[in-house]
Amino acid sequence: MVANVMKDSGMNRDGENLFKAISSDTRLSILGHLSEGDKHISGLAREIGISVPVAARHVKILEKAELIERKKFGNTHMIGIKLSNIYSFLDHFAENRKLEVEQGTTLLEALKSVAAVEIKKVGNRIKVVSTDGEEGFYVYEVDGKFSSKTVDEYEFHEDAVVEWKKLVPVTKKRLLVSIRR
Repeated sequence: MVANVMKDSGMNRDGENLFKAISSDTRLSILGHLSEGDKHISGLAREIGISVPVAARHVKILEKAELIERKKFGNTHMIGIKLSNIYSFLDHFAENRKLEVEQGTTLLEALKSVAAVEIKKVGNRIKVVSTDGEEGFYVYEVDGKFSSKTVDEYEFHEDAVVEWKKLVPVTKKRLLVSIRR
């Protein structure tokens, strides 16, 4: 199956590097620690409980897969996560559906033909609140661009690629606030 995903999605050697990179608990732990912010390799090794040379070998594999990047400040090297590449990698596993509609069909009508969609009227706008039973906030892009129209307003007048995205909570910054006593 992994070979089919790689072949079907256009991934080749880069895909192999990605799968190798995420196949290790240590490398996944490194990614988890880097999600807290950039780290020096010695500090990273200490946090994970491995030697610096072992950490360096794991970092090299993650760099080759382009999941992390090294930032140089003089003689100091800081390691940081490349979230955009992680998101791009996960996009290879998105479900693809082909759909033929009449000109003027709204995005909402098209969505309803391929998924169970629950909508809610908020003010004068229609919001999709659930797709196939998954509740959440949804946005869409048509041919890689966000639209200012709601799903019931957007009409198709030419062939297009729609990416339907559920917004999931991704903490960009987490503040741990302590009150001075």
